[in-house]
Amino acid sequence: MPSADTGASVTDRAAASPQSSSDTSRTAAAVDPESGKLHPGGPGYRRMSFALFAAGVATFALLYSTQALLPAISTDLGVTPDQASWTVSAATFGLALAVIPLSALSERLGRRTLMTASLTVAAILALLVPFAPSLGWLIALRAVQGVALAGLPASAMAFLAEEVRAKALVAAIGLFVAGNSIGGMSGRIVTGWVAQLWGWRAGLGAVGALAVLCAVTFRLLVPKARHFVPRSVGPRALARTLGGHLADPLLRRLYGIGALFMTVFGAVYTVIGYRLVSEPFNLPQGIVGSIFIVYLVGTVSSAAAGKLVGRMGRRGALYLAVGATSSGLLLSLADSVAAVLVGLVLITAGFFAGHAVASSSVSRTAKTARAQASALYQCAYYIGSSLGGALGALAFHAAGWEGTVLLGLLAMVGAAGITLYATRKAVAERRLLHLEKAA
Repeated sequence: MPSADTGASVTDRAAASPQSSSDTSRTAAAVDPESGKLHPGGPGYRRMSFALFAAGVATFALLYSTQALLPAISTDLGVTPDQASWTVSAATFGLALAVIPLSALSERLGRRTLMTASLTVAAILALLVPFAPSLGWLIALRAVQGVALAGLPASAMAFLAEEVRAKALVAAIGLFVAGNSIGGMSGRIVTGWVAQLWGWRAGLGAVGALAVLCAVTFRLLVPKARHFVPRSVGPRALARTLGGHLADPLLRRLYGIGALFMTVFGAVYTVIGYRLVSEPFNLPQGIVGSIFIVYLVGTVSSAAAGKLVGRMGRRGALYLAVGATSSGLLLSLADSVAAVLVGLVLITAGFFAGHAVASSSVSRTAKTARAQASALYQCAYYIGSSLGGALGALAFHAAGWEGTVLLGLLAMVGAAGITLYATRKAVAERRLLHLEKAA
């Protein structure tokens, strides 16, 4: 018969026992699953934050490296906007296809190993992309680069979910997403000005150099995983895991919201360069690239997503993100540089806030196989980016900027509808619970 618990704390019993400090750590971890995990102010948290921030910078800088250069690519290669847009959509589509298989591989190799390998291969490819002899080769290399980058997003989310305390998870993921926004901004600004001076190929080369620097920084700073448990994931087991996640209504809604937000973002930032270099703006390539400094707003909004959720709740934060994005789309219709800039600020803030809330909610909702849950989110997210870029360019080619804005507004109506459905369902469940208690 087991002895009765005396009520002594874990610390008291550990002090009274001759067991080693490592045994004490394991005992504490068994009682408190959060014990030993990274947290703000704790050892290793800052190194982890800088490492994942560098990975986030590289991811968006590489993934969207051709986006600000599309007008120059169209002129140099003699192709239409919808054809040139595939240099962006091919990369995001490649990532969407590969993110689930590579997330399964991360269960065996480890998140840290896969993130390092993915970032290294993507950086090497970035040094080859500027030498693509034709549009076809450029699209093909970009697709392979997207596949290489696929090991980063889902593995990063799973790494944070495993290594960071739950209360700090939204903030940690927000910082990774903030790195995305810095990468997207710096990549576009660098390529814009370098392209104006030496051509779009030199611009892509500059982004490649930035990616190499980020890869080295990540490898030097990223801490070892302490809570990762390797396991083999076969095709059947993977299919069952994915099916289980897709059967969860909350996860399905979060995947849909992520895809719809990214549809808007992909459409707007694929097409905006074409609008700004033509009438009535006629801005030079360097200035168009500098427009992407509004990504700094995304850095702030994604990093602040945790506080936003704390004050308004997850659905309240999503409503605010939808409202900001929709207002920005409408404001961007004005033929004024100032109005377009403010519109882009609102679109960017709304997108990054919505993305941070949805992606962190996925990590918290999934209790098992978090890498696959995050991978499904990333798959939906980047399919949204691919469709947004391709459809946004087609809409612009057919109906101008108004067509692109209409596409974005339809996507936001869809995101608002999903969130409203979730709100009504939550209210109905609370009423039912209240009636059951009253009975």
